[in-house]
Amino acid sequence: MTIPRTVTAVTAVAALALALAGCVAKADVAATDALTVTSTDAACDVSSTTVTSGTLAFDVKNAGAQTTEFYLLAEDGLRIVGEVENVAPGASRTLTVVAQPGEYFTLCKPGMVGQGVGRASFSVGGDAVVVDDEDADQKKQAVDLYAAFVKDQVEQLLPAVQSFTSAYAAGDDATAKAAFPNVRAFYERIEPIAEALGDLDPRIDYREVDAGAEGLEWTGFHRIEKDLWVPAADGVNSDGETSAYLDWAPSTPAERQQYADGLDADVQELYDYVHGDEFQTTLEAQGIAGLSNGAIALLDEVATGKISGEEDWWSGTDLWDFAANVEGSKMAFSLVRDFAASKGDEGAALVDDIDKGYADLDTKLATYGSLDAGFVTYDQITDQDRKDLTDLINALAEPLSQLTATVLE
Repeated sequence: MTIPRTVTAVTAVAALALALAGCVAKADVAATDALTVTSTDAACDVSSTTVTSGTLAFDVKNAGAQTTEFYLLAEDGLRIVGEVENVAPGASRTLTVVAQPGEYFTLCKPGMVGQGVGRASFSVGGDAVVVDDEDADQKKQAVDLYAAFVKDQVEQLLPAVQSFTSAYAAGDDATAKAAFPNVRAFYERIEPIAEALGDLDPRIDYREVDAGAEGLEWTGFHRIEKDLWVPAADGVNSDGETSAYLDWAPSTPAERQQYADGLDADVQELYDYVHGDEFQTTLEAQGIAGLSNGAIALLDEVATGKISGEEDWWSGTDLWDFAANVEGSKMAFSLVRDFAASKGDEGAALVDDIDKGYADLDTKLATYGSLDAGFVTYDQITDQDRKDLTDLINALAEPLSQLTATVLE
């Protein structure tokens, strides 16, 4: 079963790129000296908790023993204003955001699971950040186009999920299995949108080990996946240790209907959100920094789950998720590409490096298949394949991590 992929938003990107070329002016924002963040296994220390509005750079150093994440959360403590993921022990990463006046929270998440540590208040004073009239319209166009892309993906996701869950609930496992990786591609292209909405992404997309670690009921795509690809009697979970049957058994018909209805309702909630005023307002507040950070976040999704084969542990369809994350990342990048390229020789060189990184990764992925024709399953990916893919991801991640700071210069 092949589900048609959208072309409307991608075509519009090409038109916008022509409109933006050569006419991007510098945003009139107040630059702030970098803040330092030290993440350990038990703490998240930020060098200052009170700053002035403008461009903020958080230099995150992982001094702990586990790979960590750093978050800047909105006042409600749920919405993610900015994040940096996959910071290895001893490594540093930089998060750059445009911060409007208001109250926020900072948080680190060692191990990248659970509730995190060191949650603390963070205050931004000063005046509202305003961009120059000269480039404000172009930046709004970029944000509006990304909003249209997200809406288009969710508009395709909703009926695709409903068809998928109907087959699953009816016991038509062959149809549901064929649909599973294609349906997920719509979600994977825009995953950071759902991740910013509190517990919505956990309900839709948590793996069993993640739900267990946070004491949550396990629902969504991966709960259904395990029913469709029932593990062997001696199978283990994605942690490589826990029995696949610990606290789990194949769902009864009634339970299948329950999980199907739950996934339908959660995707409907996502649909309603992206078609509401709050979504548009949030995107506009984040501006083009939100788009560039989205491109970075989607590549981090590949690095933290897909490359290891842990995401679709039961079906082995990780390469579909991998490719969709890369497509979503490339889509977001394309909307800020010309802003970065306009920042002199360094900006142009950065864009060239990112373009090459995406092209090299696409070329390698094509050796395993495609979203349209299907990929090989992950059990056919060798250790050398994983190393090659990891090297390509790292080669792209390094220049991509500089994107937000560059477009905000």
